[in-house]
Amino acid sequence: MGIFAFLDKQAKSVVGIDITSSTVKLLELSKTGSRYKIESYFVKPLPQNTVVEKNINDVNALAEAIKKVASQAKVKTKDAAVAVAGSAVITKVIEMPADLSEEGMEFQLAVEADQYIPYPLDEVALDFELIGPSENNPDQVEVLLAACRRETVEARSEALELAGLRPKIVDVEVFAVERAFKLIAEQLEDLGEQVVAIADIGATMMTLSVLVEGKTLYTREQLFGGKQVTEEIQRRYGLSLEEAGQAKKQGGLPEDYESEIVEPFKEALIQQISRSLQFFFSSSQYNYVDQLVLAGGVAAMDGLVGEVEEKLGLHTIVANPFADMVVSSNVNAVALAVDAPAMLIATGLALRSFE
Repeated sequence: MGIFAFLDKQAKSVVGIDITSSTVKLLELSKTGSRYKIESYFVKPLPQNTVVEKNINDVNALAEAIKKVASQAKVKTKDAAVAVAGSAVITKVIEMPADLSEEGMEFQLAVEADQYIPYPLDEVALDFELIGPSENNPDQVEVLLAACRRETVEARSEALELAGLRPKIVDVEVFAVERAFKLIAEQLEDLGEQVVAIADIGATMMTLSVLVEGKTLYTREQLFGGKQVTEEIQRRYGLSLEEAGQAKKQGGLPEDYESEIVEPFKEALIQQISRSLQFFFSSSQYNYVDQLVLAGGVAAMDGLVGEVEEKLGLHTIVANPFADMVVSSNVNAVALAVDAPAMLIATGLALRSFE
């Protein structure tokens, strides 16, 4: 792997693979005219502790899960895109001479990167992307420099290769969400220049992103997720973790489940979202957001949208990047609808096929 070796390898068609602490999510898209079509999709739980807080602990177990997902989804391409967490990446916008070629930029950044990156360069994968002309100097262009620990990138690439796929793109989760947001923006009220927050609540991690005019202004990760409900079911009712997970999905729990577990969890979640928004307000020029999008496996929880709207005073919707897509006949449309709020990153990765 060379020094500039993630973010932007070109591939005509890629399958998006989102690796979380609890699942592997796969999505493959095609496009006819202006409409996307879901060609293949699958979600598979991971063995416990395969991935912990976005760090891969067991590459072989992850590779086996990816292999099964790709096989069951019957993917048409072996080229894949994955992402690393925003917290694992250092990004910096710098200005460079506008007359430099791409090779010239790469050479200059390789020489100067240690000014911007607080790690030894032999431990880091770097990449860059041209943003556009500098607003301050017509002779300069703005360039996004991104750096990630090499081991973080290589663990994902290795898992894909062991699964029989080709790692063509290693993206950043924040950029993938931003790409998928374009599909959700059409569902929001009077978007314009509004400030929109996305709360993506996974099994163990919640990520709050704030976008203005479709561009990410702020992102914050914190340990909080739907696994807390599963663990509380396990503790309160004496079930195994697997049994608790099934009971959460299929129902049949005692009558006090709603009042003793679900409602306290919703209250805690709303507090976490509110706290994350306060962090955003205190670190930016904004003291408000106009709308809120709930994403992740928790987003579709019964009654959650209404409670969030009531307590935070924000127009709130559940993310569905597939609302205007055609669904292939070999895709389980019912399962897809259930999983849709949790597929933002996978969607953003699959959309790399069309850039």
